[in-house]
Amino acid sequence: MTVRPAPEELAARLPRLFAPSRIDYANCEITFTVDPVPDDAINRLHLLAITADGGVVVCESVEGWRFLPGGRREPGESVDELAHREAMEEAGLRLDGPPVVFGAHVAVSGDPVPHRDHFAHPLGYWAYAHAPATVVAAPTSPPDAEQITGVHTLPADRAIDFLEQHDPDHADVVRLAVLTGIL
Repeated sequence: MTVRPAPEELAARLPRLFAPSRIDYANCEITFTVDPVPDDAINRLHLLAITADGGVVVCESVEGWRFLPGGRREPGESVDELAHREAMEEAGLRLDGPPVVFGAHVAVSGDPVPHRDHFAHPLGYWAYAHAPATVVAAPTSPPDAEQITGVHTLPADRAIDFLEQHDPDHADVVRLAVLTGIL
């Protein structure tokens, strides 16, 4: 049985992920937590989609972005519905089990009103969940979303290297999953 490292040990091993930072485009301050977060305050969710052979599903967009599939919550959407919708839109994935949140950025907005009317505000969460998944189709890529040019299933170490080139936080989330025994 694997013993999950304490949050302080995880922060020491992943200092970049756990360091407080400012996200200018969202006008917010963020910190990272592995503590449970309230479902109703999750504004965004990204998935660590794990295939039957232990691969990690990663996406690539027309802009050259590399990321874990996920996105913003729609009005009235549950976390489960958000996970299933984003999995299909960005990666053509069927989730084969429920999404389990294992970490989140705690986002404190500096704006007087929420980015979207239905978002938790001024405190919201940009969560990360893991779920077993199977690639079953091409991404649906709605016109108002990222246009996906590639969906890759990679071993954890290669997924980290792939993500590191554009989204170091997502690379660190995969590292977190390795350290905590999810992968």
